[in-house]
Amino acid sequence: MARTGTASTSDVSAAALPRVSHGRGSHIWDVTGKRYVDGSGGPAVYCLGHADPRVNAAVLAQMEKIAHGYRYLFTSDPLEEMTAIIAGHMGGDLCEMVFVTGGTEAVESAMKIALQYHHDSGAPGRVRFIARHRSWHGNTLMATALSGFEARRRAFAGALPPVGRVSAANAYRPPAGVAPADLAAHLAAELEAEILRLGPETVAAFIFEPVVGAAGGVVPAPPGYAQAVAEVCRRHGVLVISDEVMCGSGRTGIWRASAEDGILPDIVTVAKGLSGGYLPLGAAVFTRRIGDVLRRGHGGPLTGHTYTGHTACLAAGVAVQRIIAEEGLLAHVRRRGPAWQEEIRAGLADLPEVGDVRGRGYFIGLELVRDPATKEPFDPALKLNERVRAESLARGLICYPMGGNVDGVRGDVVILAPPYNATEDDLAEIADKLGQALRAALAQVR
Repeated sequence: MARTGTASTSDVSAAALPRVSHGRGSHIWDVTGKRYVDGSGGPAVYCLGHADPRVNAAVLAQMEKIAHGYRYLFTSDPLEEMTAIIAGHMGGDLCEMVFVTGGTEAVESAMKIALQYHHDSGAPGRVRFIARHRSWHGNTLMATALSGFEARRRAFAGALPPVGRVSAANAYRPPAGVAPADLAAHLAAELEAEILRLGPETVAAFIFEPVVGAAGGVVPAPPGYAQAVAEVCRRHGVLVISDEVMCGSGRTGIWRASAEDGILPDIVTVAKGLSGGYLPLGAAVFTRRIGDVLRRGHGGPLTGHTYTGHTACLAAGVAVQRIIAEEGLLAHVRRRGPAWQEEIRAGLADLPEVGDVRGRGYFIGLELVRDPATKEPFDPALKLNERVRAESLARGLICYPMGGNVDGVRGDVVILAPPYNATEDDLAEIADKLGQALRAALAQVR
């Protein structure tokens, strides 16, 4: 039975969830009539807000024709249209893809594509993956194994396959003794050392998020990092997988987030903003070079699901992407995002505990620290991120607080990811209510 009640700041972990009623644009109402401004797009997914009549009409029109034409029996107009949209945004020869129903499936598919590529290339021993600390790649066992998010791994640790691990790429928290100017080179050397430790002939791929989402609290890759690690991978025949489930599909103002880092990965995963949460949709996108190898070996990728290429889901995604293009929303996010980030930083300047405000476009993270000089995090027993969540909801703000970003246990961050078409009033309301919630939560732990 669902619980009902009101969030309590005295026992934040026991706070009950409100029951949702409906949404319109950047706002959601619960069944009591209380209104919330959606400052994080839920988990950074609702890129066009809620209940857009154009998207709903497109889904309804498709449902009235056929909900699902099984991908391995039929193609469809929405599938062909979405394929062309994604390929047009990806660039290079990133033009082949497997459609799925979410980010975890996209990552799992990317891993299988990488393994099959090496097998079909005559290197079946390349079965190992390397990932970073403070990363998150999904909920299946293998995707969880890739992830460096200890709180979400701990219960399954005994069953997780081994994965090579390298440091997070975090300019705010670099490895001890590493200067900012040397960070990219240091991390690239660390990746190469890990490849050599495992044996290059055993490594299939390196996976990373160009802007780390939930596990790090919106951490953009440092300048030069992506190019440096991609060069290491190329040198050793290791594929590069860019996980853009959270930061991609325009969230940073660039459709393919890794394009801003100056690289063309071998495989890219997308979801969330692809269909804006209207229906579940994701994709693992790979190069024609990889596709050619898979066709010669097995006739194509050996990964797919019952709902691969689900017709109505693709129709929703096509409608979302058309609206984003027609309204010029990516250019808007590129222009407005940095200014909004500065406005948030200025509005919180009186709070020394706001140690870092960072991000790209409409993907912004705030890291809260006990001591801004040393960057010492708060004691996790204080449950600061949960207090921020409770205080935000009490004021009618949806944001995305998380914990453990420093070492898997310590650390508190807040993620903002508003709809691309949020109004100026929406952005002002988000910033104002966030300031109120942070002041209230911090007052409780000082």
